[in-house]
Amino acid sequence: MSHSIDERLAKLGVVLPDAPTPAANYLPYVISGNQLLIAGQAAVVDGKHKFVGRLGAELSVADGKEAARLAAINVLAQAKAACSGDWNKLARCVRICGYLNATSEFADHPQVLDGASDFLVAALGDTGKHVRSVLGASSLRSRTVLVIDAVFEIKH
Repeated sequence: MSHSIDERLAKLGVVLPDAPTPAANYLPYVISGNQLLIAGQAAVVDGKHKFVGRLGAELSVADGKEAARLAAINVLAQAKAACSGDWNKLARCVRICGYLNATSEFADHPQVLDGASDFLVAALGDTGKHVRSVLGASSLRSRTVLVIDAVFEIKH
């Protein structure tokens, strides 16, 4: 599987960044048994939030989808770091949860999170298929548009 993930990422034109460092006093990921839990990842590129504001006000569904894709890239960067670069340790993506900075009138949450889901399946194939939840929030750290956390199953 290792080569296929790297090949898929290359075909998608994606170079995974170094795993982002935590924004505060927490771990970027934890391995517990055969589960890899990844802390919330935002659409951060080169240390800067790429999309700031609220969906339904300053930002569109298309902006949100791209932000979700970028956050999912950071999720995969954390997964790769947790697996010491060995994609063969990654059994599957089990679950993602998206938290969206949105107006109370915004109702297109699923379409926004599709940006992450579509990317994970494109990058990981069937291993990337997952269950998910998506929630609206009145604010998020640094006014970022969204945060995504994830649970993976890993092999030891």
